[in-house]
Amino acid sequence: MRTLDEIDFEILRLLSEDARRPYREIADAVDLSSPSVSDRVSRLQEMGVIRRFTCDLDRSKLRGGIPVLVELSVRPERVEAIRDILVRTDGVEHVFTAADPRVIFQSRLQKAEVRTFLSDTFDFADQNAITDYEVVVLTSADWTPQVRGTDLAVTCAQCGNEVSEEGETLEVDGHLYYLCCSSCLEQFKTQYDQFSANA
Repeated sequence: MRTLDEIDFEILRLLSEDARRPYREIADAVDLSSPSVSDRVSRLQEMGVIRRFTCDLDRSKLRGGIPVLVELSVRPERVEAIRDILVRTDGVEHVFTAADPRVIFQSRLQKAEVRTFLSDTFDFADQNAITDYEVVVLTSADWTPQVRGTDLAVTCAQCGNEVSEEGETLEVDGHLYYLCCSSCLEQFKTQYDQFSANA
């Protein structure tokens, strides 16, 4: 499996600044042809490095609510469930999970009424899983993802370990899967075949 090179990182940087930047302009910046840039972007999408192209809104120009950062202390067994609910909740812009059982999210709330937001968003069981919360009212928020100083870290579709340079790839039904070793590749194939036979 090929790792990212300097050209890939530059393409990612340019796209993170403006996801609608024409491939012709990117090609000029990295000294490649437009089709070569298109191929690289497609490969980055297949690898899962680029998940989607999105729109960066200046929330200060929009009405509606007070920007807050909310830190929830959560029972360890419910962290993923709380995170998943927040990711799907309208108005929640960013969700982070910490190594300890905390979930942090950024949102715009009417009058910063966090207690009302929590009771409207979570059912009784999930409300009880939240043991405490802290709110910070924000005056501004900038989201500036950076790609420099990073390296490709693809995880194995079978065991979740990091896939090294010697890893395996498998294309099934138009999807590309990365596996860390031949053993995981065989296990993945076997499970996929069993799942397909039972479907």
